[in-house]
Amino acid sequence: MITYKELHHVSLTVTDLERAKEFYGRILCLEEIERPNFDFPGAWYGIGNQQLHLIVHPSSQTIRQEKSLSSREGHFALRVEDYHKALNWLKQNGIEVLEKPDSKSGFAQLFCADPDGNLIELNVDAKDL
Repeated sequence: MITYKELHHVSLTVTDLERAKEFYGRILCLEEIERPNFDFPGAWYGIGNQQLHLIVHPSSQTIRQEKSLSSREGHFALRVEDYHKALNWLKQNGIEVLEKPDSKSGFAQLFCADPDGNLIELNVDAKDL
């Protein structure tokens, strides 16, 4: 049997590090943290006790060719404080958003994509909407 403590990090591949850092740092407001000096480019972000790792790998098999927003494709989810503030911020910054405020999941969801098509869900508990 395996016992877990928590999710440590999620890694995503990107094709353009500066463009990705603009999105994750300025648009999603994540804080970049120190990253070991690997022999390939990337960036790490702290999210509570977890981390998001970006890895530059333009020929990655995980980069989505179809960039449309979907709640059924692979994604990671971040819990936000305020659904409407997050939605307004994304829209003010020209980010396309798929809104699912009445999701059967029990959380109000927003889906957006980074410049490489990696899907991100932002959510709040439905009772907090």
